[in-house]
Amino acid sequence: QAQLAESGGGLVQTGGSLSISCEASKRIFRSNAMGWHRQAPGKQREWVAIISINGGTFYADSVKGRFTLSRDNAENKVTLEMNSLTPEDTAVYSCSAGKFTGGSDFYSATYWGQGTQVTVSS
Repeated sequence: QAQLAESGGGLVQTGGSLSISCEASKRIFRSNAMGWHRQAPGKQREWVAIISINGGTFYADSVKGRFTLSRDNAENKVTLEMNSLTPEDTAVYSCSAGKFTGGSDFYSATYWGQGTQVTVSS
């Protein structure tokens, strides 16, 4: 059973926009940073964006300036707004809840959603 629930994935054309959301329990949401990750077939999973409990955001270079991650504490939900999409953004996007580590890998996920497919047509 997935601990987090993603929604909003789908098909969008190149240059278009799409928003995906992730809901968590209050217990998980209030105690963890939240992240979005993506994995395309045959490729490694990569982190896309992370938001801290206090709302500080971190973005991968590949999406910086195009994607925006926000946190809604009243609804225990984070939303990733994706703009100027290209086929390279096509992947299964997964939500996570976790902690900053301070190590070489700066973030470690504890909880995961099942993922939602985002497909950008060329």
